[in-house]
Amino acid sequence: MKTLILLRHAKSSWDHPGLSDFERPLNARGLKNAPKMGRRLAQRQLPIEQIISSPAKRALTTANIVAEQLQYPLSDIQQDAQIYEASVGDLMAVVQKFDDQLSCIMLVGHNPGLTSLSYYLTAYQVNNMPTCSLFCAEFDSERWENIHPASGQMTFFDYPKKIA
Repeated sequence: MKTLILLRHAKSSWDHPGLSDFERPLNARGLKNAPKMGRRLAQRQLPIEQIISSPAKRALTTANIVAEQLQYPLSDIQQDAQIYEASVGDLMAVVQKFDDQLSCIMLVGHNPGLTSLSYYLTAYQVNNMPTCSLFCAEFDSERWENIHPASGQMTFFDYPKKIA
């Protein structure tokens, strides 16, 4: 059994037009919602073995804040440049190369890729994964490379406004 948690980065700031998209930080709402969603995920008591994040500042900051709530070592967060501006195909390539010894992994990234991936993997219709939302799917597989379209079962979809 494999469990994949998709976490979209928290709300980011557009206040600094000189910054590249890659360097945009979280705004006040993002800094408020990220720990809240981290606590929500901690309540679910999933045995997250690996966190893999886009290296974009807003994604990596979100990953760090959520990891703190999970008491997950920040130094263990991996970065994968392929997650930034990724298509479903790019994200599937990331997922399918996960270490098969790991059963529960969280991937931190961006839209529209994460919303598309959630539907691709589970056929559960999510029109949009809001910022800082969590989508979890389980797969009856022992190997990440064997995960294919609609093979997963959505187990939860949480987002900040839902858990107010």
